Amino acid sequence: MGLQAKAHLYLHNLKLPKAQFVQFDDLETFEHSKCKPLSVTLAVEGKSRRILGFAVSKMPAKGHLVKKSLKLYGVRKDERAKGRGRLFCSLQNLVEKNAIIQSDQNPHYPPDVKKYFPEASHLTIKGRRGAITGQGELKKIEFDPLFSLNHTCAKLRSDVNRLIRKTWCTTKLASRLELHLGITALYHNQHLLMPKRV
Repeated sequence: MGLQAKAHLYLHNLKLPKAQFVQFDDLETFEHSKCKPLSVTLAVEGKSRRILGFAVSKMPAKGHLVKKSLKLYGVRKDERAKGRGRLFCSLQNLVEKNAIIQSDQNPHYPPDVKKYFPEASHLTIKGRRGAITGQGELKKIEFDPLFSLNHTCAKLRSDVNRLIRKTWCTTKLASRLELHLGITALYHNQHLLMPKRV
């Protein structure tokens, strides 16, 4: 089901007009243990919140978990750049060449956007502190320039039990998370966003 959903998600997006306004960022979760974090790079069409694509990548632990992670699991490769590459490659047929692309000020983002979307305008926005509501994805500001993306991330955390911050349901394999997200993204685009037929 997950493999079929991912294929249908891409085909469904191909049938719709190319996105002229795109927002993307990384949503962090983990597999098995918080010492083994994962990054979900998510791209949505601005305003409509249509999910254009996503990529799940392994990443090393951060902060106070670094020493514990190294001791238990050894060196963990950072595969986020490869994940962004896979995602951006798949988006080239879904996004206008001169699109406006928004993200936060992560220093790794601009070179990747320039590589895959050389004619696009990349606007970076300073990251803000998360609010308690929305699983920490919604921001403590009156107007959030990345609201479409952050709202979609909050919705994913709410709907996909393995993404909820405090839960017993955890991802055991990164590949299974990707399949689960494929099903959720397809349902999100086809049933939650599309107007219901009378």
